[in-house]
Amino acid sequence: MSKPSDNPADPFKKALAEATKVMADDPDLTITYSVDPAGVTGDAMRLPQISRRMTRDEVLLARGTADALALRHKYHDDATHTKYNPSGEMARDLYEAMEIARCEAMGARDMPGTASNIDVKIANEAQRLGYGDIKDASEAPLPVAAGYLIRHLATGRPLPEGAENVMNLWQGFIEEQAGGTLEDLQEKLSDQAAFAKFARQIIEDLGYGDQLGDDPDAMDEDENDEGEDSTEEQEPESTGQDDSDDSEADADPEQSQEDQQDAAQAQVSTDDMADQDAGEEQELPEGEAPMEPPAPQPISEADPDYTVYTTEFDEEIHAEDLAEPVELERLRAYLDQQLEPLKGAVSRLANKLQRRLQAQQNRSWEFDREEGMLDAGRLARVVANPTTPLSFKVEKDTEFRDTVVTLLLDNSGSMRGRPISIAAICADVLARTLERCSVKVEILGFTTRAWKGGQNREAWLNQGRPQLPGRLNDLRHIIYKSADAPMRRTRQNLGLMMKEGLLKENIDGEALEWAHRRTVMRREARKILMVISDGAPVDDSTLSVNPANYLEKHLRDVIAMVEKRRQVELLAIGIGHDVTRYYERAVTITDVDQLAGAMTEQLAALFDSDPRARARVMGIRKAS
Repeated sequence: MSKPSDNPADPFKKALAEATKVMADDPDLTITYSVDPAGVTGDAMRLPQISRRMTRDEVLLARGTADALALRHKYHDDATHTKYNPSGEMARDLYEAMEIARCEAMGARDMPGTASNIDVKIANEAQRLGYGDIKDASEAPLPVAAGYLIRHLATGRPLPEGAENVMNLWQGFIEEQAGGTLEDLQEKLSDQAAFAKFARQIIEDLGYGDQLGDDPDAMDEDENDEGEDSTEEQEPESTGQDDSDDSEADADPEQSQEDQQDAAQAQVSTDDMADQDAGEEQELPEGEAPMEPPAPQPISEADPDYTVYTTEFDEEIHAEDLAEPVELERLRAYLDQQLEPLKGAVSRLANKLQRRLQAQQNRSWEFDREEGMLDAGRLARVVANPTTPLSFKVEKDTEFRDTVVTLLLDNSGSMRGRPISIAAICADVLARTLERCSVKVEILGFTTRAWKGGQNREAWLNQGRPQLPGRLNDLRHIIYKSADAPMRRTRQNLGLMMKEGLLKENIDGEALEWAHRRTVMRREARKILMVISDGAPVDDSTLSVNPANYLEKHLRDVIAMVEKRRQVELLAIGIGHDVTRYYERAVTITDVDQLAGAMTEQLAALFDSDPRARARVMGIRKAS
């Protein structure tokens, strides 16, 4: 007899799993609860994790997510979806959003109770993504708005506040461009193929027809016509002449061979004439030759030869989406407890950094200028001698007011324990320190979703293990704090680094390129990127089927690209690992307890007005 579970959430999880199987009409469906993003893979469905406390928000979100995924599983056919799937990115996003809305609308029509559950999921997503604060349509995603509008028109239900805001921003434009097509919505819901054609028409109405690709129905007709033609050619009607030819061929093999040569020559001449006609057609002035499709974009700007087996399973995810708020709060409390003895030393270093920055941030002036602000301190001499001209002053610019700093933290398994704890608390304290000095900070982390390759490797094995597949693991790039988010709102996210099972492999090159792209897109005039790592890039799955230096070479190529472009100031700190052999500006520490001092000195040096001091701390030799 099995021992009853002591988790109060287990009965609810079991009941929800059974209800979801019934709704999806699939008794073999496997239901799991995970901190990973919810979704369906084959016959397995992931639902949001539910803590022991079973808060109302957790329960409602789990129910809404389960209903939405179950309805898609029931009403959605992958083959039909793939057949009509557009080729362009925006068109694909519109097509996918409208198909999700169709499945949810079908559920609301057949099972009205699901509609309110799914409303909770939509409200949660809208709140998390800040849809309620968007004021301009250019900031709202058009595909999301189109999906919301389809759901609203199909069900007649009002949307949650944030979702309704996004829909309203685009509704006028969508109805103006595709109003006639939308009138047929109700008739298309039950038939996925008819709805797919309906969605493609809306995409064309909205101005993205060039991203639809070939018409799949027209392609099917062409294939059928070709099949009929080939059948007719392969099965000609039997005639007396054919029979006589066959008998003649049997009687005189030499004569048959001559006939075959004559036929071959006739075919060659016919082909030559066809080629000549085609050449003449190409020379005609009307129209242009069809353009060849563009070459696929390389995975890496730094090295076009760097390959990835598939990016399908990679993810860029916010920290709050990898754990529930209750768990993040618990992990953050654990982090603070572990580092209580160290916080004093880190805070002292941070205060030292802040004093150095604020000393430069103090206002300084250039006096005795002909224009600018009136210098009140020198008005006395004007009163004493009215013939004395007025004196003006101009404030000097400070170098680091318009600056963003990105911290890229290695989240590999080798950082487990004290190194990752200290890296997390240093990132926290430095972010708050720089924030007080009007310097924006972004905190990013990188690891993989699995050990030994994950779904990427499984796909490779299923395809027969092709040679040199390139990177063979599923990336996980984590956004702990975006540059525009205040530290008080994202403080809990850093506790995620304490989560058991999060830290896995490290593929540094792609992570650095990702962080560099994010930093370059920032509007600040000065951009700084600091990498903290404890070793060379390692991924057993990738290195087992590629050259031994595959990941290390890519890291060097990315570093060379970043340092050559000079759009971002790149520096690195190695924990027990000599990063100076990779980075031009780098420092290596032998003890993780030195990390706080190294980080503050590195950043202080970047803002130092004395170039010699800056070069000394950065480890750069000044040319004699």
